[in-house]
Amino acid sequence: MTGICAGRAVAVTGAGRGLGRAHARALAAEGAAVVVNDLGVTADGAGASPGPAQQVVEEIRARGGRAVAHTGDITTADGAASLLAAALDSFGRLDALVNNAGFLRDRMLVNLDEDDWDAVVRVHLKGHFLPLRHAAAHWRAEARAGRTPNARVINTSSGAGLLGSVGQVNYSAAKAGILGLTLVAAAELGRYGVQVNAIAPAARTRMTEQTFAGTMAAPAEGEFDAMAPGNVSPLVVWLASAASHGVTGRVFEAEAGRITVMEGWRRGPTIDKGGRWTPAEAGEHARELLAAATEPHPVYGAR
Repeated sequence: MTGICAGRAVAVTGAGRGLGRAHARALAAEGAAVVVNDLGVTADGAGASPGPAQQVVEEIRARGGRAVAHTGDITTADGAASLLAAALDSFGRLDALVNNAGFLRDRMLVNLDEDDWDAVVRVHLKGHFLPLRHAAAHWRAEARAGRTPNARVINTSSGAGLLGSVGQVNYSAAKAGILGLTLVAAAELGRYGVQVNAIAPAARTRMTEQTFAGTMAAPAEGEFDAMAPGNVSPLVVWLASAASHGVTGRVFEAEAGRITVMEGWRRGPTIDKGGRWTPAEAGEHARELLAAATEPHPVYGAR
């Protein structure tokens, strides 16, 4: 197959449904051989089934593409290692990793129990770290052997990670952590030929269609479906391709037909006394600085 990802092998986690499925299909349409990872769990992470991953593989193959299913748990060291092995065994290489797997267990902070905190942080944050760690170790070994890769990692954050989201403290914290992971990985892995970026997508999936039902509703027939998951995938495909050379350590919002480069934390108004403040002085000048600073964006769900 031809396309901007022709000859490349890409692993996509959480690719059995929603955004991951759209990414896997779009990558295959542009020539990539795809490892379709999905544990087949419910929207809150319960159960498991090989069905969703295999169905996407069959869809890709029916269109002339190449794909294999991987149903390992990428939040475990063995599962993450076997994801890399699936790419190497099936396609002889791994050129890009799209970290996408996740689920929700929404509660207000005072109602959130420890298990729901641990489960969401595990699948989103640890589920990004472990596949990235194994892929990075492989690419580092390739670079040290004189075969410097042209590798790509696309992590999946969220507006909740950028701005916070009421009722999603575990999800927001995990997605914010992914941003930090992205920035550090981009800085550390560039010497090995690896570019690392993140997206903060907005689309209609199992995780959003009920939580944000009004925003995610399907349009009337014939109208542009702004919240279709496939709207996000073209950016992911480009970031996974060699065409994105030189782009690393960046965070993009992607929604409908809109792409935004996020600029993150920047130093705003500042004052330096040159010595230690008293608490009263610190408070007085902090208020002066706040008055001169840009107002923060509203937290999702607060309006």
